[in-house]
Amino acid sequence: MPSSDAATGGGFTLHPRLAADTYPIKDLALSQVLFMNDSRYPWLVLVPMRPDIIEVHDLAEADQLQLMTEISAASKTLATLFETDKINVGALGNIVPQLHVHVLSRRRTDEAWPGPVWGVGKTIPYSDAERIQTIKKIAPALEP
Repeated sequence: MPSSDAATGGGFTLHPRLAADTYPIKDLALSQVLFMNDSRYPWLVLVPMRPDIIEVHDLAEADQLQLMTEISAASKTLATLFETDKINVGALGNIVPQLHVHVLSRRRTDEAWPGPVWGVGKTIPYSDAERIQTIKKIAPALEP
């Protein structure tokens, strides 16, 4: 996936692991919004388009506020478009050091409930048709 160097002044490149596990949806003011390829959960990943950022506190204060606005927009979008009992938001970074924030829709009936989704079960990729349809559903609704 191409980086958004024009929007960031250069230097931003998406971590290869994120590029391999996701599909791009759109760029917001700060973040690339990616769609996790796991059909068990409606799952977005927001990646601030700033080079060499590992932690939220590494962002400028204005970018920190913008990130929170974009997390809220992603959360509202998933809660509105999907059957959702709880929105989970997390920025772990233990495997991929590049700052990225997971925003995912959870249901009490999902296989990982009530625990975290990481390490539970096997990923079930979307079919091409399901992925395209779901991204088309999410993209226009995703505005802060």
